[in-house]
Amino acid sequence: MINHTKFRALVKQLYATVNELEAMFPGRHFTPDGHMVGSLGECLVADAYNLELKAASNKGYDAISDSGVEVEIKATQANTVGFRSQPQHTIVIKIATDGTFEEIYNGPGALIWEQFNGKRLPSNGQFQISLNKLRKLNMAADPSDRVPRISQQAEYIG
Repeated sequence: MINHTKFRALVKQLYATVNELEAMFPGRHFTPDGHMVGSLGECLVADAYNLELKAASNKGYDAISDSGVEVEIKATQANTVGFRSQPQHTIVIKIATDGTFEEIYNGPGALIWEQFNGKRLPSNGQFQISLNKLRKLNMAADPSDRVPRISQQAEYIG
């Protein structure tokens, strides 16, 4: 069983360390990226939404909800995320520099995948979509289609 308080404290500590390093070395960036952001995002979402994480790099989804919904989790610190296939359900978050996150999208994967209709698959195998577009799609998603967030604590925003 995860120690929620310790997990949240460690994430905050990680981002506090990044901020201190950047203050110590102006012009240098120590932003976590790549696998670290993906893994942090998956764990933050699993913790906040009470999801069961699957093995890393599981094809098509990262976690399963209590009701059996397969959830693809996307996390970023930038302004876009990429998709290789249509997930059943998607939660997209943007991680802030203090380790909190903003929920950008929480809804059916089909709403996102429709945005790629008629588009040629990029050479890297991933369609990109902006967080602004995802915010608009999130407002259009039926609230009953969302995976409920169980943790409304101050560590999570949005």
